[in-house]
Amino acid sequence: MAAFSYAALDNNGKEKKGVMQADSSRQVRQMLRDKGLAPLQVDSASLQPSAQAATGRNSFLSGRGPRLSVAELANVTRQLSTLVQSSMPLEESLAAISRQAENSRVQRIVMAVHSKVMEGHALAVSMADFPAAFPSLYRATVAAGEHAGHLDLVLNRLADYTESSYQSRQKTKLALLYPIILFVMSITIVSGLMAFVVPDIVEVFVGQGQELPGLTQALITASDFIVDYGVVVIIVMMMAVTGFQYALQNEALRLRWHKLILNLPLIGKFSRGSNAARYASTLSILTSSGVPLVDAMKISGDVVENLFLQQTVAVATQSVREGGSLHSALEQSGYFPPMMIHMIASGEASGDLDTMLGRVSEHQQRELDNFVAVLIGLFEPGMLLFMGIAVMVIVVAILQPIFALNQLI
Repeated sequence: MAAFSYAALDNNGKEKKGVMQADSSRQVRQMLRDKGLAPLQVDSASLQPSAQAATGRNSFLSGRGPRLSVAELANVTRQLSTLVQSSMPLEESLAAISRQAENSRVQRIVMAVHSKVMEGHALAVSMADFPAAFPSLYRATVAAGEHAGHLDLVLNRLADYTESSYQSRQKTKLALLYPIILFVMSITIVSGLMAFVVPDIVEVFVGQGQELPGLTQALITASDFIVDYGVVVIIVMMMAVTGFQYALQNEALRLRWHKLILNLPLIGKFSRGSNAARYASTLSILTSSGVPLVDAMKISGDVVENLFLQQTVAVATQSVREGGSLHSALEQSGYFPPMMIHMIASGEASGDLDTMLGRVSEHQQRELDNFVAVLIGLFEPGMLLFMGIAVMVIVVAILQPIFALNQLI
């Protein structure tokens, strides 16, 4: 049986949507009519092979197909982990999750996966119909758990990982909320003063024919520029950003840009730290789930956002494939933290690489969180200082002609 999403009208003319399992869309329409509903639309809840071909082999990267947010994926994974660990069959666990899902999109995805599992497919294969909902890392880990016969343990580890990722993102968003608001308010206040307040005040001195100080003249020039060309500047900046994003679609240019990012003072350290933390976390989950090291490195390389670093990891993977050690392969790249390399080397020497990779993952995430906290801590007083200096300059530029006028009197 397959899963179908439907839209139908009840006797009161109210539209209802949901998901239903049946052998065909015709059977779904008949089942809806038996319930007193008038079917409007019935579609397959899973991606058909033709649809997959249309989206291309990298449909997850292209953003096509139904998605699950990080919070939704973490919730589904935790529910599935709990039910499977309680010895409930996988088919019943998926059915229970689909019934309890409040979001119709989540319900449709889980029910489609359930239908594939009922047809005899493995869970990882069933999830492959939704590459945008279940990333390659997720599916590879599930496949490793199924192959090793420890799906319950792997799902529990995946649940911890997805929940940790969600909490980390939420923490970062909340930490950035106040600085962003402060930055927007600072720009808005200064722009408002320059565009509306300064011209009216300075016009009084200009009308008296008084010679204005240099700072006041510079302020008037800046104010006139904002009034006359402010909108134009905003449009040009938006066009420049859009054009830059379009130019980055070229892989060669994007590679050069990503390499430049890695060498910038603060942004480069953040990029290296975030990519190293993500790579270490993914590698830890895969190796501890029974995935061979070379395969785990290949999959983990796909989650690295920086294209140049991704190619560097691919070279390291080839080096390990040819018999090299993991720590020496990563050390040759020159972009991974020395502490990470040292800890991996210790894990390889002691024969406990899986455990050490987990510690590396925690260490890198902790270092990244501390670095972000420091940046945000510096950004807040920086914005206050910027707003204070800007307002002080405006006030001084206005007060200088007033003091000069008082002296003349």
